[in-house]
Amino acid sequence: MEFKTLRNIENSFRQIRLYAIVFAALCISIVGFTIWRSYHFAEEQRQKIYVLDNGKSLMLALSQDASINRPVEAREHVRRFHELFFTLAPNKDAIESNMKRAFNLADKSAFDYYKDLSEKGYYSRIISGNVQQRIEIDSVVCNFETYPYTVRAYAKQFIIRSSNLTKRNLITSCYLLNSVRSDDNPQGFTIEKFTVLENKDIESIER
Repeated sequence: MEFKTLRNIENSFRQIRLYAIVFAALCISIVGFTIWRSYHFAEEQRQKIYVLDNGKSLMLALSQDASINRPVEAREHVRRFHELFFTLAPNKDAIESNMKRAFNLADKSAFDYYKDLSEKGYYSRIISGNVQQRIEIDSVVCNFETYPYTVRAYAKQFIIRSSNLTKRNLITSCYLLNSVRSDDNPQGFTIEKFTVLENKDIESIER
């Protein structure tokens, strides 16, 4: 009878020990899951920006890694420069205004190209001949494998006179350097070594 009692006590201890181990494992699992979820939640919150609108409403804006948008910003920077630089009206103030804004996006190479055309009387002929000039960008190809980034732009240039419309093929190349963002340079790039590779007539239409 005493032996049977000892066996029952031993079985009870085993059961208690088993329950304790299971309970401890369950507690550890819950704590581990809670810690993991807390860390994951904290990481998600770090990707969010809360903006207070005039102290009244709370707006949520998601922050993104800046490097994700750099290729898009680079193409937009090059596109904007070309639109400013090659869009001309027969008005001296309008040309100078566009050029001034374009020079904020590039280094001295753009100014040198402008100065060369100016000395050849290109802009004077635009004004005296009442010529409009506009550009359509076909594509901007950027290589982000090396720095400075190499860029090539393909566009169509339209020279509009009272008597005819001339369509030209325009290909340019340049390098892009990272720069400081500003109101005049929102994408934060600088165009370096701007070069016109091709600028030739492909079609002329009488009007």
